[in-house]
This record gives sequence, structure tokens and C-alpha cells, in this order.
Amino acid sequence: MTLDLDAKKVLLRKIPHGLFICGVRDGEEMNGFTASWVTQGSFDPPLIVMAVRAEGSSHGIIQRTKCFSLNVLRSDQKDLAAVFFKPQSALGGRFESAPFHKGELGLPILDNAIGGVECQLVGEVANGDHTIFVAEVMTAELIEDKEPLVLSTTGWSYGG
Repeated sequence: MTLDLDAKKVLLRKIPHGLFICGVRDGEEMNGFTASWVTQGSFDPPLIVMAVRAEGSSHGIIQRTKCFSLNVLRSDQKDLAAVFFKPQSALGGRFESAPFHKGELGLPILDNAIGGVECQLVGEVANGDHTIFVAEVMTAELIEDKEPLVLSTTGWSYGG
């Protein structure tokens, strides 16, 4: 069996992805990153499935704290997604670019996003260069119902 790498790249990049800001908290330090490999996994209980790069600093925080927030970006928030997408050398700093408040679980919820959910980790699968985290939605806050930011409208590609 042979994998056609060019076909694989094109086809996997056709999978639609939203762009989200995942927030984590380590003590009083807030961190976050742009997540695109996210989907709903269950209605009851409400589950989020998210792939996180294993080398990222937030990956370890999710494993230690067993929680994260997921903020749904508006279609006009590409620049904000870019801030959280760029690699950084240390924790913190990114949330200085966007007003936020702490949700009921103490995780960052962006003030100007569509809204956010706070999630508790219920499982994970580590394989390849990303870990698949499965988490139950514990809180949800709708700020303003707008069109979401999707990867295909940004001109960026992540995947394949």
C-alpha cells in the first residue's frame, strides 16, 4: 500500500476547521493558543474533542490541570487568532492582546469572542505529534451570536 503524499495533503486540508482560542491556567499564569483541530464529540454529556501539539507548553498544563477553556472567535478576528498562533518562548503574555475574564472554573474567556466554554478533561489519546483530548463542557457563556472564524477564509493552512 502506498500513500500518495500530495493527494493526502490536499484532501486533509479540505477538512473544514474553525479557529478557536484555547485557554489554560497554571496557578495565576494564563496561557493560550489557537486551536483548529476541534469538534463536538457527544451530546450527552456534551463533549469537545481537541488535538493539541504535544510539544506546546499548554499541552502539559492541560494534562496537569485536567481543564481548558475554548473560545469561539468571530469571523473578523483573524488578527487575534494570529497572535495566539505564533510560537512563544515562555508562558503568558498572549492574553494581554485581548480583554478577558475568568469563567466559573477560573479559565480565560475572551470578552469580545462569540463566547466560550470551560471543559474538564475526561480522556486523552497520545499518538503522533498531537494528543487528542476529550473533555466535558462544564460551563458555557454566549457573548454575541455572530459568524465564526474558519480556517479556509484566512488563507492559512494547518494540516495535511
